[in-house]
Amino acid sequence: MNAQWRDGNQLQLLENGDAFFPRVFEAIEGAERSILLETFILFEDEVGHRLHAALLNAAQRGVHIELLVDGYGSSELSDAYINSLTAAGVRFMVYDPRPRVLGMRTNVFRRLHRKVVVVDQRIAFVGGINFSAEHNTDFGPQAKQDYAVEVTGPVVEDISRYELQAFGSDRPLRRWWQRRHSPLARNRQPGNAQVLFVFRDNEAHRDAIEQHYLDMLRTARQEVTIANAYFFPGYRLLREMRNAARRGVTVRLIVQGEPDMPIVKVGAELLYNYLVEGGVEVYEYCRRPLHGKVAVQDQQWSTVGSSNLDPLSLSLNLEANLIIYDRQFNQTLRDNLQHLLERDCQRVEAHQLPPRNLWQLTKSVVVFHFLRHFPAMAGWLPAHTPKLALVEPPVQPEMETQDRIETENQGAKP
Repeated sequence: MNAQWRDGNQLQLLENGDAFFPRVFEAIEGAERSILLETFILFEDEVGHRLHAALLNAAQRGVHIELLVDGYGSSELSDAYINSLTAAGVRFMVYDPRPRVLGMRTNVFRRLHRKVVVVDQRIAFVGGINFSAEHNTDFGPQAKQDYAVEVTGPVVEDISRYELQAFGSDRPLRRWWQRRHSPLARNRQPGNAQVLFVFRDNEAHRDAIEQHYLDMLRTARQEVTIANAYFFPGYRLLREMRNAARRGVTVRLIVQGEPDMPIVKVGAELLYNYLVEGGVEVYEYCRRPLHGKVAVQDQQWSTVGSSNLDPLSLSLNLEANLIIYDRQFNQTLRDNLQHLLERDCQRVEAHQLPPRNLWQLTKSVVVFHFLRHFPAMAGWLPAHTPKLALVEPPVQPEMETQDRIETENQGAKP
């Protein structure tokens, strides 16, 4: 499937679960024909139970439902939760389910990290918000700051077509020596309400999302703001950020100041010297954990999706973003990020940078290359060629009784 720019879409930015979940549940409750939903995390908490009830109601109305969850991120779902859905007719699939070894999960790499919902092939939701209560602001200090987009219009057909293909695919992943790359889908006639659905896989679109970030930085004229929860990209993207800043572009980077995992901040801090000394403004979001993966450029370009700018998202995971050309949406997201900068962020100043000495330089180089390349190298191993596993509906009691009677009758025949 080759990405194409689509005109004439309607867009709405959804901030956190407070805005996202009501809109998704409303769409599910109004579904008439089909629901396609895939997520990295689905928990059996308040949000997970609301989703469960909404899907059951839709299935009982005769809506065709396909649900795909990640075998690592959603590994704690109970049999009762899953079986009640499959018994109602929901096609429930798990991406790369693996048993624990000595109590530890082994399917760490090549995750299904997308968060996409499509209802009746007319409305879609794409972003970074999982189906868990930690995305609601009333969750507490650990509530995640995140974004998604609600979209209607021609691009929904592209999203739906891709999802149908993804739900039916069990092809093995290509190896590193078989890499192919799709050409960058540039917008030759930028306008408003234009959307491109772009995804990262381990076949022909291995660097599709990264290429759009690189192209955005190269073509920026006034300002760029990137808010990314897990920021640890390769040299190409770091270099383009500095190059843009040196051209006079105001380049702002928002990363986690209160991370959900300590290693996230350690990795980002290794890049502070390179970025700040190159003219990039670096800010730490300190209100709560940042989980967003968004960016804006100048007055029209923006992106919202599931892809972090780190080795897992750029080298291994299955991701999906919307690339958007629309002044109004750009302004809405830019105003939101500006509000974060002014209210909840602390700028990393030059005097706060780590010391520049031989030990610090050696440590940075070693850790940078290890973190940057280890996930990709691990992904070459044969053990990491994940496929989809369909969860079969449970055998109903009346069916078990009927099967037993038929078996006994057959055994009684001469």
